[in-house]
Amino acid sequence: MKSKTGPQEAIPQQDKDEAIYQALMNAIVEHQLPPGSKLPEEALSGVFGVSRTGIRKVLQRLAAVQMVTLTPKRGAQVATPGVEEARDIFTTRSLMECANLPAVVAHLQPPHLVALGKLIAQEDQAHARQDGPAAIRLSAAFHIQLQAISGNQVLTGMVTSLTQRSSLVIAAYGAPWQHGCRCNDHTHLLELLRQRALPPLTAALQQHFEQIVSSLHFERSGETLPDFARLFAAEKGAAL
Repeated sequence: MKSKTGPQEAIPQQDKDEAIYQALMNAIVEHQLPPGSKLPEEALSGVFGVSRTGIRKVLQRLAAVQMVTLTPKRGAQVATPGVEEARDIFTTRSLMECANLPAVVAHLQPPHLVALGKLIAQEDQAHARQDGPAAIRLSAAFHIQLQAISGNQVLTGMVTSLTQRSSLVIAAYGAPWQHGCRCNDHTHLLELLRQRALPPLTAALQQHFEQIVSSLHFERSGETLPDFARLFAAEKGAAL
């Protein structure tokens, strides 16, 4: 009988790449890596303990979903959406998410309301303790879960991608205290959803996006070089 003990199996390269991708994506979405932040391959490869080739592949994946820009001779940076792009992102979200609300209401069940209520409570708590990353994550989760009620997986995936890009817009143009959406807006949306009041729900969601855009200050951020070792200390161990 073979012994059950022995050296730990090596983590597949694909899993390492995915862990690094998610770590960088989360740091960008949660504003720990703001727009314009430089992402040098050498620094990141040292932090994560992988080759520059591996880092380059991850950065290319992030560029493909428009979270990172790759420029010859300048390397990679966290993307900074232009003003028109920023407006278009929220306009597209408003069109998609409002148009999908009839399907959301048609598929709505009591457990959905409970789950959304829990997200709002967690979001309130994050704001109360001034936990910006958690507030951003929970705000996005509210919108994604709301749309997921419809059962349209394609649209839900598109909304997920757009919420990530929305976070870039807020990081680039939002006020320093702005972390995701206003909790009161989500509470109001949930109450209208509970009533299955489709016309006012649609109007409230549309106004929600309009208010976000009106709160933005369209001034660009400067370039920075973050402390990667501090940001990704835990992820480095997981990738090894």
